[in-house]
Order: sequence, then structure tokens, then C-alpha cells
Amino acid sequence: MEKKQKKSMISIFAIFIILVCLIEGLGNDVKTIIKDTEKNNSDNTFKIISSTENKDIEEIVQNYAKKNNIDVSIDYAGTIEIMSKLNNGEKYDAVWCSNSIWLYMLDSKIKTSNSKSTSINPVVFGIKKSKAEELGFIGKDVYMKDILEAINQGKLKFNMSSPTQTNTGATAYLGFLTTLAGNPEILTEENLQNEELKDQLIQLYSGVKRSSGDDEFLQEMFLKGDYEALITYETSLINMNKQLEQKGEETLYAIYTKDGVSISDSPFAYIDNKDDTKLEEFKKIQNYILSNEGQAELVKTGRRVWFGGINENADKTVFNPNWGIDTTKYIVPVKYPSTAVIKTALGIYQTELRKPINIVFCLDYSGSMYGSGSKQLIEAMQYILNEEEASKDLLQFSNKDKITIIPFNHEILGEYTTEDGTKTEELLNQITSTDVNGGTDIYIPAIEGLNILNKEDLEKYNTSVVLMTDGESNYNRLNQLQSVYKQINKDIPIFSIMFGDADETQLEDIANLTNAKVFDGRTNLLEAFKQVRGYN
Repeated sequence: MEKKQKKSMISIFAIFIILVCLIEGLGNDVKTIIKDTEKNNSDNTFKIISSTENKDIEEIVQNYAKKNNIDVSIDYAGTIEIMSKLNNGEKYDAVWCSNSIWLYMLDSKIKTSNSKSTSINPVVFGIKKSKAEELGFIGKDVYMKDILEAINQGKLKFNMSSPTQTNTGATAYLGFLTTLAGNPEILTEENLQNEELKDQLIQLYSGVKRSSGDDEFLQEMFLKGDYEALITYETSLINMNKQLEQKGEETLYAIYTKDGVSISDSPFAYIDNKDDTKLEEFKKIQNYILSNEGQAELVKTGRRVWFGGINENADKTVFNPNWGIDTTKYIVPVKYPSTAVIKTALGIYQTELRKPINIVFCLDYSGSMYGSGSKQLIEAMQYILNEEEASKDLLQFSNKDKITIIPFNHEILGEYTTEDGTKTEELLNQITSTDVNGGTDIYIPAIEGLNILNKEDLEKYNTSVVLMTDGESNYNRLNQLQSVYKQINKDIPIFSIMFGDADETQLEDIANLTNAKVFDGRTNLLEAFKQVRGYN
């Protein structure tokens, strides 16, 4: 009996082991099935990469896609960043950028097709109406030389998006080049080397008050601050004026320079990944956008969908004549040069023409940065301060720029400055040789950065503080920072880069105080440093 029981027990145990193995194997199969399903679901998503200015029309696209059972995802980036992402191998099914000129910046391995313009968006000077009246710009033709004269006389300051990182900044710059060069048949490399033209552009950009690395923040910054003008899309001006009216504040007046206006044509193009299903989905979406219904939806957002520039029946509640918008007049479009000339022009802007920068980097060397944190920080700063490396993304400093490094933990560990942004060897030596230890106080270095820049000539430089930290400050000195900022009473933004366990609330408080923004470097610190460089 005992032997039988033993055999039974052994049999039961053997069966149990077999069942466990089967379940284990089945579990792995189930996991594989789930992963494959997730992959297929991801592959079935129609992925669009789009310029940030299209955020306000995502709902139009998504509503159509849902009705037609198309799963659409849209990622947003600056126009120049879009080209970089695609050239670096990020996979998308379509690109919706600001201007067709950028499609020619794609590597030959990126095959685009079926590109069609979806709307027309002029880039304009938006000037507070009282200032436009003071300058005599209302009720008359305004030429680029008139804008330049107002800047040279100290009568006009403006905000703008970066010419090397955004479409509005770049196309406006190409427009300035072309009109100030006398509107040649086509802008050439020879034109770019004209010293008189360079001097005019240096004078023009001396009028920059603040710059932004994207158009969305440009609007936010302008609406929050006390500024008199900016360079932006006509669409953005319309949306900003609606907000200004709601708040009972003075609206902007659109200036379209008579000798040429930069135009963006918002092309929607298919990226050929050899997928017939995706191609059919692309055609459906594009056909809808270009349909009467789709175009009518775009018009509601302030986009022109008519060609030739004239539409006497445009909705005056959107294209408001009181805002300087006249759809009955033909806009003279600027002729864009070749891709080679554009690349050369952007390089010249970054190294010779832009207003010089005076920037203070406050870098966290607290104990929590030990290991990978300090390694990533050093790698990021070695890129940012290396002229050859940074120039690949048109982010290099020039010899007119001034850079200060403040390493800190619970106290300031030193201050190191170069008066020439191309000579950074000593800064890099200090960055690589500083030890990590101690606690964290983000407010003391931020205050010191403000005090340093307060002594500088803000007419000569665009100034900013960049605060990078990986932890919550052990000391809350926000009130002290607020007091110093109020006492200085100058428009000096403090941008923050969040890393590790940084307290986002603390950094947002600083950004709100100084009309700046917070960048997330927790997944990629180098990319965050690249992004923040586009804002100063």
C-alpha cells in the first residue's frame, strides 16, 4: 500500500512539474503574442512628424482619421529639428513641415513623394498698434529699409524665433537678406559676402530683445511680457490678437514689407517606407486636408488657402483689417535661394550677424550627480562648448559671445568666464576637473548669474542664465530670488534643465518668474542642452 502511495505521489509530482513547464512555456508564448500584437498595433499607426505651428489643427486631422478608422499619431518639433530627426533615422510615414525648402535638406536616403502645399502663411512684423502709428507704418507702404531705420534710431525692438532652429526665423532672415540685397533675381554666395549687406543685417539684429527656439514659446513669452513687436506667422498674430482682445490689451498690427514677404507653404509629404497601406492612408488624409471641407477648417485658424494672395471675400472676423491684415492686396513673395546658399547663409548668421550672447551656465555638482550624471553633464558641455561639434547643429558660439560657468552644490564652487565664445578650453578644464559632492542649492547660483548679467550692457548682448540640476534644492530661497529679480528689473530669463530627481515645481516657479521655460533632460541631457541653446 505504501509503495502504491509513493508511486502515486511521484506520478502526481511528475505531472505537476510537466504542467508548470507547460504553463511556463505557454506564458512565454502569451508574452510573445502580446509583444507581437503591440508591435503590429504600433506598426499600424500612421505616424506624422510636424512643425509645432500645426498643433492648433491636429484636432481637424484626428477627427477625420477617427471617422475613417485611421490610427494617427503626430509628433511635433522645430522645422530644423525635424530634418535632423529624419536624417538620423527616426521612422515616420509623413512629414508636415513649414516650408518646402526644408524638404531639400533631407538626405537622399529619405524618399519623400506626393508633397503638396496645404496653406499659405506669410511671415510678418507684428507691432503694437500704437507703436506702428508712432513709426508712421499705418496707412502707407513699408519697406525693409524703413524697419531698419526705426531699429537704427532706437525706436523699435522686437522678439523673434531663432533663424538656425525655426522656419519663421530662417525664412524671415532669408527675406531680409534678399530685400536688403536689392531683390536680385536669385540670392547667391557672392551676395552673402557683401560687407555692406552684412553690416545692415548686424544693425537689424541689434534690435532683438528676446529670441526663442520655437514659435509656440515665442507667443507665450510675448503675451506674458512687456514687448512691442515680434516676427511671426500671420496665423500666430491672429491667434495672439484674439487673446489680447479677450484680456482687453492692445493688439498687434501686421506689417508686410512692400519689397518682399517670406511665405511658408506648409507642405504635407509622404515618406516612402514601401508600405502600400500607409500610402493609401496618406492619400486619404491629404485629400481631406485639401478638400473644400478641410480647407474651410484651416481658414478658421487664420491660414490662407487661396493662391495669388488675394481674396476679397475672406472672413473679416479672422483676417481682421484693424490688425493690418488686407487680403485684397497682393503680397510680393521672397524668392528663396538654393539649398547650398541657405546652408551658407545660416552659418554666416550664427557666426557673424546675430546679436552677441552673454550666457551664464549654472551646473550642479552635488553628490547625487556622481557617476553617470556627471559623465552626461561633461559630455553635454564638451559638445556645447566645442565649436566644431556644435556647428553641426548651428549652435556654436562666436568670438563675440561671452560665457560664464558657475559650478555649484550647496554653495558656489567657482566662477569661470571667457570673453570669446570660441576660446573655451579653460572652461572645459574646470568643468571636467570639478568634483561632485555635497548638497544642492539652486537659488544661490541663479542669483549670482543674475548679478553677473546685471553688470553687462543689455543693448550689446542677449542675456540668459541656464540652470542645470538633478535634485530638489535643500534650501528654498525663491523669495530671495524674487526680490533680487524685482530689484534688478531687467528682462533676464533663467532657463532650467531638469535631470535626475530635480523638483519640477521649483524650476517652473523660476521659469514663471523670469518668463523662461524648463527643459526635460532626464532621458537625454545632451538634447536638452541643444534645445536650450536655441533660446539664447
